[in-house]
Amino acid sequence: MSIRTYQGHTPELGERVFVDPSAVLIGDIEIGEDSSVWPLTVIRGDMHRIRIGKRSSIQDGSVLHITHAGPYNPDGFPLTIGDEVTVGHKVTLHGCTLGSRILVGMGSIVMDGAVVEDEVIIGAGSLVPPGKTLESGYLYVGSPVKQARPLTDKERSFFSYTAGNYVKLKDQHLEQAYAD
Repeated sequence: MSIRTYQGHTPELGERVFVDPSAVLIGDIEIGEDSSVWPLTVIRGDMHRIRIGKRSSIQDGSVLHITHAGPYNPDGFPLTIGDEVTVGHKVTLHGCTLGSRILVGMGSIVMDGAVVEDEVIIGAGSLVPPGKTLESGYLYVGSPVKQARPLTDKERSFFSYTAGNYVKLKDQHLEQAYAD
């Protein structure tokens, strides 16, 4: 596992967090309990902070970064992810804010200053442009994303189900790691 201190900031992991040995975490990062970071993921909090909530899953090949403070953006943008968020394979999240109970589909990109409210599904391969807000309770698809339709009750129940499924899977990985 590659957890690196940068400028005095060491990533902090909550209880029962699983980080795959091939993932890289650098700098000002906090990850909440029962969350998971899967193979070949990079989470780089080297110029601003990254906060990931409880029971969230960052899947294979994802890249999470921030927007630094500078002349074009005096405060920069941290990266904030709420609870029970499933970030699909090869997703890029850059200086954005994600609420809780969200599914970010595989290969999606969420850009600087974007805000994704609670209970949103972002379809695979979608692009959320800088500064855009995705309203709670909807499916968004496309590049750039467009609001497609309201979520069904079944889709809303999927957020906790998939979060729980990844908690079970990461627990199995942790057990395997301690058994070896």
